[in-house]
Amino acid sequence: MSFWAYMLHCRGGAFSGHTDNLSYRIAQHASGTIPGFTADKLPVTLVWSQEFSTRIEALEAERRIKGWSRAKKLALIRGDWNRISSLAKGKNSPSTSSGRTEED
Repeated sequence: MSFWAYMLHCRGGAFSGHTDNLSYRIAQHASGTIPGFTADKLPVTLVWSQEFSTRIEALEAERRIKGWSRAKKLALIRGDWNRISSLAKGKNSPSTSSGRTEED
């Protein structure tokens, strides 16, 4: 079974999530049947997705992306790995999505 992390663009900006059925989940978001952030921010467009072999990997990717800056999310959508890398190296503190509060 495959699992997916994904990012949508909608009127409110970017939204990320994870699922085990990407096409069904996107259809739910597009129809507004899922209550929450995207329901009143239609239309939604799938702008990025990645397949994972486990649910935990997809969930970890979703959580990591939620902590990213807008610039880093846009670089991911473009597939600009050099920009993602430079944005990650430009931080002076640990990532807020990593759960770390001190350096090793």
